[in-house]
Amino acid sequence: EVQLVESGGGLVQPGGSLTLSCAAAGFSSPFTTYIMSWVRQATGKELEWVSSINGGGGVANYADSVKGRFTISRDNAKNTLYLQLNGLKTEDTAMYYCATGGRPPAALATNRAWWPHWGQGTQVTVSS
Repeated sequence: EVQLVESGGGLVQPGGSLTLSCAAAGFSSPFTTYIMSWVRQATGKELEWVSSINGGGGVANYADSVKGRFTISRDNAKNTLYLQLNGLKTEDTAMYYCATGGRPPAALATNRAWWPHWGQGTQVTVSS
């Protein structure tokens, strides 16, 4: 059974930084064969894809809302996915989830079913 466990969320002031981690286990194939994503959901709002990274870690994509501020990475030796959040804004406040699967097509961008496996999420709150 695939298990994804996020950590690293917290309360941070605007302009601050956080590093989120996602420990992965239980894959039937090597972790390197999985495209991974970060997805977020603010209270009362739709799901928002944030970023994806290919299995080797050399190709990453970002939503326009976070481009230039967030960096996705992975350590395949540790089966761990990361998201570095810099220049945080109040609108970044959300529950952040790691998930298997890549960038969704526009028509499925808010459909949770696009990503087969999810973690339980870690809360990021940006407030002064």
